[in-house]
Amino acid sequence: MNKLHIKTGDKVKVISGKNKGKTGKVLETSPKEGKVIIEGINIATKHVKPRKMGQEGGLIKVEAPLHACKCMLVCPKCGETTRLAHSVKDGSKKRRCVREKCGATF
Repeated sequence: MNKLHIKTGDKVKVISGKNKGKTGKVLETSPKEGKVIIEGINIATKHVKPRKMGQEGGLIKVEAPLHACKCMLVCPKCGETTRLAHSVKDGSKKRRCVREKCGATF
């Protein structure tokens, strides 16, 4: 079973690699591969061939997958990178910020 600490729609910060320090929103997750696609980060150039009559080919820029271990979640309340803690209230499991002063759930 493969699990990720990041979910689609989360705001994350890249902590290693050529895009270190950049933040963005998670567009897609792939738990089986352990990768995520982040908006505006890890841009790759793709060569596209025209498929239909009148369609243009050329170079387009797309977000490439990035390993989830290179990303850290940004707390929506305090705005700092944080690890996750889990708390169970009323039978539902919630993710929350580890920082003592913040403690925001998301």
